[in-house]
Amino acid sequence: MPKLLTIEPLTQTAFAPFGTVIEPDPASMRLINGGSTERFHALGLADVTGDGARVIINIFRGQPRSFPYGLTMMERHPLGSQSFSPIGGGPWLAIVAPDEGGKPGFPRVFLATGSQGVNYGRNIWHHPLMAVGAVSDFVVVDRDGPGNNLEEVSYDEPFVIPNPV
Repeated sequence: MPKLLTIEPLTQTAFAPFGTVIEPDPASMRLINGGSTERFHALGLADVTGDGARVIINIFRGQPRSFPYGLTMMERHPLGSQSFSPIGGGPWLAIVAPDEGGKPGFPRVFLATGSQGVNYGRNIWHHPLMAVGAVSDFVVVDRDGPGNNLEEVSYDEPFVIPNPV
């Protein structure tokens, strides 16, 4: 029997075990460009390892998912962190799980606003990009280079994500 997952609001505190939430933080704000621009400084750190590795910036275009959604797999990147920041303004889901002996544990589902991004820590289990409601573009910062930086694992039984909107 599939297990129904609860959708949580995306907050810094709730997401901290998995990485960082990328959103304006007044504590990090600095005025630059003669006072005409607010810079929210160092909201996340790219973390990559391995000889010849580099940090790259991409645009991913996510197709909206249908709900209820059967969550059957998770992935992680052992050689680098991966951040997702929407550039279209729509809601999306960040799905993560703790590591349990080299496999993903019970998933947590966070509803992100169109003004929130996340930086998944290196080696953190997460589901691939999940757009909600419409095709959505994301700036993605991650690792490029030699070595296997992708591990995928299927769950024995699916979890069900209800409609988040």
